[in-house]
Amino acid sequence: MKAAVVTFPGSNCDRDLAVALGNAGAEVVRVWHKDTALPAGTDLVAVPGGFSFGDYLRCGAIAARSPIAGAIRDHADRGGHVLGICNGFQVLTELGLLPGALIRNSGLAYVCRDVGLSVASRDSDYTAGYETDEAIALPVAHHDGNYRIDADGLAQLEDEGRIAFRYLDPVNGAEAGIAGVLSANRRVLGMMPHPERAADPALGRADGQRFFSALVAA
Repeated sequence: MKAAVVTFPGSNCDRDLAVALGNAGAEVVRVWHKDTALPAGTDLVAVPGGFSFGDYLRCGAIAARSPIAGAIRDHADRGGHVLGICNGFQVLTELGLLPGALIRNSGLAYVCRDVGLSVASRDSDYTAGYETDEAIALPVAHHDGNYRIDADGLAQLEDEGRIAFRYLDPVNGAEAGIAGVLSANRRVLGMMPHPERAADPALGRADGQRFFSALVAA
């Protein structure tokens, strides 16, 4: 797998994401937000966490209008894999690649801790390394992780099995406890928790390691 990890001004998880993908066996190429094209042969575009452009306007709104944004959208439209983690999830909703929106946490406070998650669906290349309803732990670090979607949109996600992860306990007020959602073709995933921060046993946790191993193997 050839993975392109995008960096925006304010990204702070891009190197972590590149290391996790590389350790799982991917060929990783770094891409700058002012680039207008992805490297030839890109299989996966990975949009990392952080605070792109200082989270001005709305989180992810400026990044979704950067020069590289068109190439990311075209890649998804061609059926390529796109992964957005934390701020990356916000960028993907702003790009229109995933439904819903991420708004301020219900407690109006930054949340930074390990959280329990339930794997709501293993029917994707991202979650194939887990079992359905398996409980895992990953860290979160966000101020705007409260996932919102209207009733019809939520029903569609539920009916199509496109909720990838749910919080086991309340974290940020997210609708139906949603921590990650998939596109209709299951090639695009947005999630608030950080698997790249739990991808090495030396860090004390490794539930994210299976995430990247399954993705690269696919």
